[in-house]
Amino acid sequence: MATTNITGEKRTEFGKGASRAARRAGKIPAVIYGHGAEPIHVLLPEHETTLAVRHANALLDVKVDGEDHLALVKDVQRDIMRQSVDHIDLLTVRRGEKVEVEISVTVEGEAEPNSVVNLETATVLVEAEATHVPESFTFSVEGREIGEHAYVSDLEVPKNVTVLTDPETVLVTISEPPVVDLGEEDEETAEGEEGEETAEGEESEGESESSEDSE
Repeated sequence: MATTNITGEKRTEFGKGASRAARRAGKIPAVIYGHGAEPIHVLLPEHETTLAVRHANALLDVKVDGEDHLALVKDVQRDIMRQSVDHIDLLTVRRGEKVEVEISVTVEGEAEPNSVVNLETATVLVEAEATHVPESFTFSVEGREIGEHAYVSDLEVPKNVTVLTDPETVLVTISEPPVVDLGEEDEETAEGEEGEETAEGEESEGESESSEDSE
């Protein structure tokens, strides 16, 4: 994964009011922590940072007061209504250091016609070098038949990546589409219509008798 270079600044004011003021100024509050060092509270440029954190486990090289901090994005707090980033947690890493991260799984390809592909495990835990964390894993279901199962062990991963999730965990299943039985509903509908017809017949008969009585 490519490293994104970002220049930040030390954060000196805290609290909700200060955070809102920073965001209005186009800056995102963040904290850099790890390796037993004191956390560093910073403000990052909104546009560059938002683009960088669109990718899971993004690697940032943050320059603050002339010092470079290589860090992995661990948590992103977002404002769902405004579709904006509110705060970021960054974990300090070193080149060559191995880290444990969750990697998302996507499915591609076409399975047997009229089948349903179920992604049972959306993320897997792996250990990888901080500078070589995969962005995602892709699993192909091309040509797979109904009733087949795939497991985490079936994933193709780079040599420098170790999967920590149980290899026997079900990854994908191929199943038949659900069958909707409308028989009972049709029967109930027919009975309802029959009841309505009977009621209408009885009502018509009653009206005829009333007419005869009036004559």
